[in-house]
Amino acid sequence: MQSKIRNFVIFAHIDHGKSTLADRFLELTGTVEKRKMHAQYLDLMELERERGITIKMQPVRMQYKDYIINLIDTPGHVDFTYEVSRSLLAVEGAVLLVDATKGIQAQTVGNLDLAKQEKLVVIPVINKIDSPQARVEETEREISDLLGVNPAEIIRISAKEGTNIEQVLEAVIKEIPPPAGGLTTTGPLRALIFDSKYDSYKGVLAYARVFEGQVKRGDKIYLIQSGAKGEAKEVGIFNPDLAPQEMLSAGEIGYIATGVKDSVKVRVGDTITNAPAGVAPLPGYKEPQPKVFLSIYPENSDDFDLLKIGLEKLKLNDASLDFKPELKEGLGRGFQCGFLGLLHVEIIAERLRREFDLSLVLSTPSVLYKLATTDKKEMLIHTSADWPDPGRIVSAKELWSKLEVLTPVGYLGAVLELLKGIEAKQQKTDYIGADKVQLVYEMPLREIITKNLYDKLKTVSQGFASMSYAVLDWREAKLAKVDILILGRKEEALSRIVPESEAYKEGKRIVEKLKDVLPPQLFSVPLQAAIGGKIIARETLRSKGKDVIAPLYGGDYTRKKKLLEKQKKGKKELKERGKIKIPSRVFLEVFRT
Repeated sequence: MQSKIRNFVIFAHIDHGKSTLADRFLELTGTVEKRKMHAQYLDLMELERERGITIKMQPVRMQYKDYIINLIDTPGHVDFTYEVSRSLLAVEGAVLLVDATKGIQAQTVGNLDLAKQEKLVVIPVINKIDSPQARVEETEREISDLLGVNPAEIIRISAKEGTNIEQVLEAVIKEIPPPAGGLTTTGPLRALIFDSKYDSYKGVLAYARVFEGQVKRGDKIYLIQSGAKGEAKEVGIFNPDLAPQEMLSAGEIGYIATGVKDSVKVRVGDTITNAPAGVAPLPGYKEPQPKVFLSIYPENSDDFDLLKIGLEKLKLNDASLDFKPELKEGLGRGFQCGFLGLLHVEIIAERLRREFDLSLVLSTPSVLYKLATTDKKEMLIHTSADWPDPGRIVSAKELWSKLEVLTPVGYLGAVLELLKGIEAKQQKTDYIGADKVQLVYEMPLREIITKNLYDKLKTVSQGFASMSYAVLDWREAKLAKVDILILGRKEEALSRIVPESEAYKEGKRIVEKLKDVLPPQLFSVPLQAAIGGKIIARETLRSKGKDVIAPLYGGDYTRKKKLLEKQKKGKKELKERGKIKIPSRVFLEVFRT
């Protein structure tokens, strides 16, 4: 049985045709009936089909000749690299897909490095050979140089037209080894959870690769790391819909309905067994480290509990999502959330809106900082609320990253101009083939995240340049907390942590925004940005006028003057007593910027 199983992934840079190739596999193997077939069949979310990108990995089992072939289709965007890394532990091989019109891209190299770390067999494939813009020979040379393989070993296909698709499946059978491990009916089960989702009837569904033993419906099961106990309410395969089976055995990929209702207890990377004790866990996954932090609040404060439920359910299907509750004056209750990147933020927010009918406010994204204090402790913070008294801060550090950019030579000038405008250190420049350049930089992670470098790079290169990045280490930083004062009173919800060099610009931006959105008062209101006790930017919200002399018709001017003086004195007294009620919508408007 095991000798007839092949497990593999397709990985590539975004928009290189992974989902289209998966469609052709489903058609060729007859896994999906022709009348039911549609484009991007494995992209199950409406959001994926709308955007034309894969967001979630999706497994499917196919029958080809007398072989069982388990495919996991993976995302290509840098924000979802963790999805790719999880899928690689469940397979023995990978199809590396490269678009002939674009050639090797940054995420191609990043995913290839992950595959090499897991010692997977890599099958190189060039897609879109039917396109008038295809550069097949140049792309072939790029792949040959990257992998060190003979160009004759690289398969040329058109996933759109179905050209040479069978060659890829034949290569999968020939080159990717069958799963190793022993199938015994008496030995303990060991299955690695690589994904999960919640079912209100069956509990948490664990997507798992079985490495040893077997599991049948009704078996008692145990999760080694969390200590949770359950029962296999159902076991089955992905066809690609859930298809119940009698059992899953070593080498197979499928799902186990755990019967566990608490989603927190079923974690990606955990090992499922049928033995109550004495079973060693399988090598799991490194915990994903959030790179982007921001707060999410419901526009309607009554929706806080619904937002909590939504985040908990999305976390089950997305192990890289991190969140905890927070409370801010003027905003109410919300959540501090951690993400892998800005697209990850965008996708989660859109899913919350669509799947849970929520209206949301998202704060400005930030990154993680490390502070050393006078009491010889280190603090990890990403929100200004955690910023200690400046007198306690001994030093500050921020994360630096390695950025790799691949760009056609024709856009090199524009890309260099973009990178010149940010804090970065160029490390090297290499040519890949005749018309592609690889640029390597080191820079603060905040430059990539908070300035949305990915979108800017796509804009200046008309979509042809690509990038990937990896976190390096902590390095010294000069940071400042910009406080916002309204009528002399600090509003903590509006504070920011920024580099000292950007403090004035950020402070000015916030007070100008406040001037636009804060309702006029009966007296003028000073709006200030400050670092410590030093004011760095100021705007004044003018008082709303009331014509106190309107009822007077003619007469002595001294009467008018007395009324104006009385009004002036009243405004001064109001200001000195000075406290204004700031509507929550003002916080939300500034917050959402």
